[in-house]
Amino acid sequence: MTIIRQQDLIDSIEDALQYISFYHPLDFVQALEKAYHREESKAAKDAIAQILINSRMSAEGKRPLCQDTGIVTCFVKVGMDVKWDKTDLTVQQMVDEGTRRAYLNPDNPLRASIVSDPAGARKNTKDNTPSVVHVDLVAGSEVEVMIAAKGGGSENKTKMVMLNPSDDVAAWVEKTLPTMGAGWCPPGMLGIGIGGTAEKAAVLAKESLMDPVDIHELMERGAQTTEEEMRLDIFERANKLGIGAQGLGGLTTVVDIKIKTAPTHAASKPVVMIPNCAATRHVHFTLDGSGAADLKAPKLEDWPEVTFEVGEDTRRVNLDTLTKEDTQEWKMGETVLLSGTILTGRDAAHKRLQDMINSGEGLPEGVDFDNKFIYYVGPVDAVGDEAVGPAGPTTATRMDKFTDLMLEKTGIVGMIGKAERGPATVESIKQNKSVYLMAVGGAAYLVSKAIKKARVVAFEDLGMEAIYEFEVEDMPVTVAVDSEGSNAHTQGPAIWKAKIEELDSKLKS
Repeated sequence: MTIIRQQDLIDSIEDALQYISFYHPLDFVQALEKAYHREESKAAKDAIAQILINSRMSAEGKRPLCQDTGIVTCFVKVGMDVKWDKTDLTVQQMVDEGTRRAYLNPDNPLRASIVSDPAGARKNTKDNTPSVVHVDLVAGSEVEVMIAAKGGGSENKTKMVMLNPSDDVAAWVEKTLPTMGAGWCPPGMLGIGIGGTAEKAAVLAKESLMDPVDIHELMERGAQTTEEEMRLDIFERANKLGIGAQGLGGLTTVVDIKIKTAPTHAASKPVVMIPNCAATRHVHFTLDGSGAADLKAPKLEDWPEVTFEVGEDTRRVNLDTLTKEDTQEWKMGETVLLSGTILTGRDAAHKRLQDMINSGEGLPEGVDFDNKFIYYVGPVDAVGDEAVGPAGPTTATRMDKFTDLMLEKTGIVGMIGKAERGPATVESIKQNKSVYLMAVGGAAYLVSKAIKKARVVAFEDLGMEAIYEFEVEDMPVTVAVDSEGSNAHTQGPAIWKAKIEELDSKLKS
């Protein structure tokens, strides 16, 4: 019988969550590097470059890869021959204590995103607890832990279906993936759970994302099981959709497909698909009674040397002298470097602004929205001499329902976020002669380096959802929707899907 100390599990959880906040799994980095060298779409290639540069910077600076430092999901497999040194804490409580310490670490504070009373007040718990913990009793005398920090943007794109037994899972994925938009920050992985019951399929899908990236090894040796054949089929179908990095159109939408299955009822075929984003974060460790886990830091030389160069046609903009008429010269797909003052705001801030305007109270005192861009972001707290911590964009579609109000009542000239906007919002942007700019999701630390000053100007009680004023210098963005309504997230994938089909046709002939 092995005695495992509670403190060893708590310390290991804390160390693991800090570790994955700034270290990508190297297999994922290598998969992105392959995608980068293969990519022919300039917009997608530039996006992957920013993700890889951000990955290296985070590893060097030991700061979060993404401002959304995730909801903690932990699979704990406890050997039947394990005895704990104390019995005053459950496994859930031990994981939560490690999570609490990791997220409140003063050297690298992680953004607390968990809210209690989810159907009501939605109050932030301030320490990112509770975690989602799955405990299994298994044979053996060790405790095996697989832990991940899953961002909300990708988690929100989860899809579930109860198929008929004869239905084709790969066909369902091919049909469903385009409906997920780009809020899950491709390129990433898709975890697919098949069988059991609905909730079992969801757990299988999430657990599958803990596996290493190995699709290219599978291609080389060939499929040997039904699941492996399906992985290859879905991988090919998904990448032929042309969605590409950040949904801008390109050759690589997924870097791997993971599948786990379980026996199910003869009348059922539950399927759950969960995407992992460009900030894929997970690590595995085992406790055998000899102490806490020893997580070895990867070597920085294992990261590829990739640069992001702005072209001669890049538009440099002084935000402090910008007018709405100026933005109407910008065209879809252009790279723009922003310098000057922007405001931030996301879900809670938009809701409060809506309530203030509708009640007649007006806009918050001292905040000038005229001719400003609003950036959808909830940054990580700063440390040391940072103006702000990692501050990448959040999913813009969540703000769609506020767009008419913001464009018509506040005086803003445009918005910055990640992923696509809905059709009604694109029409609103066109009608208001506004623009929507896209920053790269998964490059939060890189983006933060463009922010030279930051201060809260309204709604301080909302924490990371407060309205900040940022002073930025050469912040890179792409014109995703221009004032004429041209939309990169519809045109880009359509163009690249057609190009891929044309290339396939030539290869077959």
